[in-house]
Amino acid sequence: MHSTPAPTERLPALTKAVYGLGDMTLSTSLAALSLVYTTYFLTQMAGLRPALAGLVLLIGRLIDAVTDPLMGRLSDRTTWRAGRRRPYFLIAAVPFGLSFAALWLDLPQASQAARFAYYTAVYCVHAICMTVLAIPYLALLPEMAVDYDERTSLNTYRNAGGLIGVCIAVAMRPLAEALGGGPSGYAAAAMLVGGWLALPWPLIHRFSFERRDFRARPARVPLRVEVRQVFAHRAFVMLTAAYLSGRIAMDLVSALLILYVTYWIGRSQDFEIVMGLFLGSVMLSLPFWLRIARGRDKATIFVVGSLWWLVCGSLFVLATPAWSVWALAAVACLTGIGYAVVDLMPWAMLGEVIDEDDLLTGERREGVYNGIFTFLRKLGGALAVFLALGLLDLLGFRQGAEQSETVRQAIRWMTAAAPALFLALGVAALWRYPLTRQAHAAIRLRLQDRRP
Repeated sequence: MHSTPAPTERLPALTKAVYGLGDMTLSTSLAALSLVYTTYFLTQMAGLRPALAGLVLLIGRLIDAVTDPLMGRLSDRTTWRAGRRRPYFLIAAVPFGLSFAALWLDLPQASQAARFAYYTAVYCVHAICMTVLAIPYLALLPEMAVDYDERTSLNTYRNAGGLIGVCIAVAMRPLAEALGGGPSGYAAAAMLVGGWLALPWPLIHRFSFERRDFRARPARVPLRVEVRQVFAHRAFVMLTAAYLSGRIAMDLVSALLILYVTYWIGRSQDFEIVMGLFLGSVMLSLPFWLRIARGRDKATIFVVGSLWWLVCGSLFVLATPAWSVWALAAVACLTGIGYAVVDLMPWAMLGEVIDEDDLLTGERREGVYNGIFTFLRKLGGALAVFLALGLLDLLGFRQGAEQSETVRQAIRWMTAAAPALFLALGVAALWRYPLTRQAHAAIRLRLQDRRP
């Protein structure tokens, strides 16, 4: 019997940095689709009505309802000699990049129905390619880092990679303009970015690893039973509710900020400046939060960050067209400090949930947990964006037109105030969260004692 926990396993910084490149590619795609594609490219360049643009995103997420859990299940049960997660990095990398490029092609002679059908079909293909990469990638995280704090550290590197990806996504508009502007400029920019999305995955495959003892205990119960067990797991339900609330707040801001700056503030050119400084603030605050998190419960850090964002982000309600770009950027930078935590902590906390499940069931089910977690995150954000764009459509938002005061006010309140409500719900969801640092240490001891 073991009387003390295993020594903390520290991963090399290079391993963490290369692992973070995976989230760089995934976040480039996700951010480009939410920041630029759905609310700007599809409505302003491709000419889709806002409700149809939001429906493209929603249908893609409904596809994820099937593919994300199935991919998690598949990676849990894969028995290839090369591994159960990492081989998928080599399988899906090129299709992922090609499908991203195809999303941004223009169909100048096509009807609304034909455009909607094309963009929906390609979006679904791209979503499947992303799933084949993302679910095994995320499932590796609690396997590579088993220590409570080391998981936070590896997640910090992953988040840093993700922020670089968001920066690349924000640069798509300027890149498209530099390549000639208009639909052809976006198509050229997407080809370059699509190639970049595929490039790092062989390197990630080389530097990541899987543990033999985890691979020796794959999931064996039927998928429907697994799903039922996952949703009966109290800590998972609490964590999912908190993460969903935070991600809906994030996705609302991501999708609507470009419209907020364009139609409420009235200076579309300020978007890249405000967004760039915001992302810089998030990046710079990650080492601070990593240091603060050591020795403290992750749920507590999540609550503190959520409340910080709630207060600072609400200041956008007060902004007027008279505000300078630097005043807007200052509020964005303050908001970014809290934003960093809301995005960082839940993925670090999911590892403890999976360890508790291992203790209860004797199976390693990182794939299914990450598949369901990822799908619910995508669906929550897609529903929020669909409803927001649908409301703008009903209120009379039209491409290239002067927007009414009602539309402008709706954009203002949905961007600045609606996220605060969801952040408050996320804080409430983690009330008396059971998987504290001390509780996880006890789980690790019991897992060690169970091993032969």
